[in-house]
Amino acid sequence: MQIDASTLPPGSVLDTEICIVGAGAAGLTIARALLGSGLKVLVVESGGFDYDADITALGDGDNLGAPYYPLADSRLRFFGGTTAIWGGRCTPLDSVDFEPRGNLPLHGWPVSFTELKPDYEAAQRLLEVGDFRYDASLWREMGEPDGVLRRETQPVFDRDLIDYSFWRFDFEKERFGSKRAADLLASPDTTVLLHANVVSLEANAEADEIREIKVRAPDGRRLIVRAGQFVLAAGGIENPRLLLASRSIERSGIGNRHDQVGRYFMEHPHGRLGRIEGDHIYALWNGFRMRFREGDVPIAPVLRIASRMQLERGFLNTALSFKLQRDPRAGVPAPKALYRSLKHQLNPTENNRTLWHWYRSTRLAYRRFLRPMMERFKSKSGNRVLSVMIRAEQTPNPSSRVVLSERKDRHGVPLANLDWRMGAVDKATVRGFGQILDAELQRTRLGRLVVEDWVLDGGVDWPADPTVGNHPYGGYHHLGTTRMSDNPERGVVDRNGRVHGYRNLYVAGSSVFPTGGWANPTLTIMALAFRLARTLHQNSRAD
Repeated sequence: MQIDASTLPPGSVLDTEICIVGAGAAGLTIARALLGSGLKVLVVESGGFDYDADITALGDGDNLGAPYYPLADSRLRFFGGTTAIWGGRCTPLDSVDFEPRGNLPLHGWPVSFTELKPDYEAAQRLLEVGDFRYDASLWREMGEPDGVLRRETQPVFDRDLIDYSFWRFDFEKERFGSKRAADLLASPDTTVLLHANVVSLEANAEADEIREIKVRAPDGRRLIVRAGQFVLAAGGIENPRLLLASRSIERSGIGNRHDQVGRYFMEHPHGRLGRIEGDHIYALWNGFRMRFREGDVPIAPVLRIASRMQLERGFLNTALSFKLQRDPRAGVPAPKALYRSLKHQLNPTENNRTLWHWYRSTRLAYRRFLRPMMERFKSKSGNRVLSVMIRAEQTPNPSSRVVLSERKDRHGVPLANLDWRMGAVDKATVRGFGQILDAELQRTRLGRLVVEDWVLDGGVDWPADPTVGNHPYGGYHHLGTTRMSDNPERGVVDRNGRVHGYRNLYVAGSSVFPTGGWANPTLTIMALAFRLARTLHQNSRAD
């Protein structure tokens, strides 16, 4: 069932058993996992079924630290969330990401990969991206083996130095959009409340339970939602913003007794590590490009720093891929610059997203049928540079954070500002990866790596290089701002996603990640959502 908050009488009170704030990948996965449980679930979404500029403005804010995307554009406030323009890359975190490290004290999750694996498998089934396999068996399915690159069925690189994993790609258009949510919208036990912007969470006098949340419709009318259990699933910027802005009982904000809410903001910074020189640049690119397998989802390999090297040398789990392109010193090609300009000028309405999906489908067809031939020709003519692209992990940094602004949105809620900061370990990892890759390229006689100057300098800054790709800063991945830790002094939620000190308040999404690894977060977000749904169900049965 769906209700528009604008149609309810002012002062309406909605009662439910479980209230989920946010209809993105996390919130909708929880709601879907609870279908058939008999529990009454209310999903509260600030937007409607499509983009609205006025609602988007509620997510405005300033970038105080490293350059980043405009905050209002960095997440979409309508049903389905930012997955409406998601690239579809699916991969789990690696086992090493969950493990504590003596030389990196803030690393380690309170849950293990083994604990989360059944939920990863459930998420993978929901996304319809094939078996839960990301190991060497996929090399045998890649096809077109190249003896220069592979020994038997795997790359020639020493796996104690450079390991690999894979992306699987979900190319379903708007998988979490309303057109694919008939099961939720038709369920008598699930209600989706649209155009309902949460402005505060109201705790009881003892500050150990949430009594209700206050909601505003676009016209300002006031509503209240009461529930037995509440889940914040509004993203890595909105989740801490709501906690920090809810100060009627706790003056520092809910869950912030140890000043942890909003801290440890992480992204997956993008950048060009360098370029590879030698006679095998096409073979390297061709060996690690996306493969379109008949009757199955596309896959693409990715290289990462081996776990052993991470543990021995204190490196982060950073990954790289290869990009054949014209010399980046020539700037962004005119067609690509035009596409980006149009993309940023056009709001992500349903019609404009349809254009984007069409463009994306056309590009995929080109990549599948024509690009290998074209790139081989251009490489032979000397019209290509093989760039090494970095998708980096950041170490948790308490100074990298979301804070409240002095500016307020039209409902009187302080906006969220972002103070994104890099660290010395982040840059040292990239520099170390460059040394490892160069040594392996020369050992295997595949070429040599010429490292970019920014990697070698002594600072912590990363350049915003528009020739890196459509996402020059990072992956729009907002991680870590309500981090998971069994120690309340080091985090906001416990291993089950429950906010420390509150019996009925939970947080879902990538804001709970203690660390981010290199992997795109959606699959892990969904796995944690399945896990949290089980906790919510168990709590309801216990009551």
